Amino acid sequence: MNRKASVLLSCILGLAVVGSACSFEGGRKSGEQAQPFTISLRHVQVRDDARPRLKMLEDVASRMEAAVPGLKVEMEGLEDKVHRFEKLPAEMAAGAPPKIFDLFGGADTHKYVKANRLLDLTPILGELGLKEQFFNLDEFTVNGKIYGLPTAGFVEGVFYNKRLFRELGARVPATWEELLAVAEKAHAQGITPFALASADAWVINMMMNTMWVRMAGTGSVPGFVDGTRKWNDPDVAEAFKRYEMLVQKGYFPEHSLGLKYADQQTAFRQGEAAMVFDGSWANSGLAAPGRSVVEDDVGFFNFPSMGGPGDGTINASYSNGYGFSAHLNTKELEAVKVFIRIMFSEEMQKRQLAEVGILPAMKLADLSGVRPIVGELLKAADTRTFPAFDSIVQAKVREVLETGMQELIGGKTTAVQLLERVQQAQDNANRELHKPVQDRYGGGTGPSARMETSPGSSGGSRVIG
Repeated sequence: MNRKASVLLSCILGLAVVGSACSFEGGRKSGEQAQPFTISLRHVQVRDDARPRLKMLEDVASRMEAAVPGLKVEMEGLEDKVHRFEKLPAEMAAGAPPKIFDLFGGADTHKYVKANRLLDLTPILGELGLKEQFFNLDEFTVNGKIYGLPTAGFVEGVFYNKRLFRELGARVPATWEELLAVAEKAHAQGITPFALASADAWVINMMMNTMWVRMAGTGSVPGFVDGTRKWNDPDVAEAFKRYEMLVQKGYFPEHSLGLKYADQQTAFRQGEAAMVFDGSWANSGLAAPGRSVVEDDVGFFNFPSMGGPGDGTINASYSNGYGFSAHLNTKELEAVKVFIRIMFSEEMQKRQLAEVGILPAMKLADLSGVRPIVGELLKAADTRTFPAFDSIVQAKVREVLETGMQELIGGKTTAVQLLERVQQAQDNANRELHKPVQDRYGGGTGPSARMETSPGSSGGSRVIG
């Protein structure tokens, strides 16, 4: 819903969520004998900058074991793309996913619900009194039922170095022309205007996604899938041509195709770039005390207006969280409920915000002790929102766009040529989408049906934190 970012800003300041998870944890009764059992927990907190969130998850697992007699939590960490696009789809196809696992909302959730693989959480949330404590559950809701829970929210926009802006005599740009003026001032002084690591193609498309929505509007992405819009429509093409111009002017670092996502944060953190387009989850790394030379000078603004119907919107969502296997025995279901009680509590949401700087998915009563940059993120989020394109378009379309954007940066294609290829991939994907169900699934739609490969919501992928 369009008001969700506004609700985030207003409700977060005044509404209370459930009390500490401690009040839900019963512990073991004296002398109680319990049959040992295990429950699998798959997470994606494997990057170096994810260590604080991994520690939080380990704490949750320890408290689960203390609360449920006989329980042993088996944690497994996987790189997010491997989990989301390779291992989890294979496990879902085989009907054997982990009991608790990282899950993206949107198309991923719809796909697995269709195959009867996800636990319906609606009655559990009612039992625990949690449903109304989330800002938004739309991306995990299918036919009125809830199948996943977001751990955090995000917004995407421009982090900037306030000190460099002062030295350049620049102000926060409100228009495309003003953004170009800032970039040119930085470039003239030998400063990289935009940090960018394009070896990870999803990183490129964060900014590109916002640019074409600026020019073509928030309805453009659903239009690609239903056939009412095309990637090479003039307004969409104009956004890609403007990005191509940024490449040609040298506003991105040389050899960015050899840089991984962490490298763009490092460049900004070391004061080598004036700006970086990134998600709100990056704020803790960019302003990390003792690691960032710009920790006191990091600001954030929504991407400036470009003259189209999407001006003033922001890419924001609650799409990254946890799902649960539809097939649980009584003990496993008890453990899942305890996981939800602990993980989705004010205590853990506040800890996540204070320690990692990740925007909460739930309403908090207390915001004391959080970093100042969080206030700037919340202020920027107080506007109309749109979901990431890759929560809507098909996976094959995303792949062609990612490869094409890398080629555009490398000078091997043009915006016009790229969009012709993407539209062709979209046409093919749309034809596949509208085939009879039995043709798409190899016969049947039940648990034994072969899983389709369809889009996700983080473009290979945005993993918050």
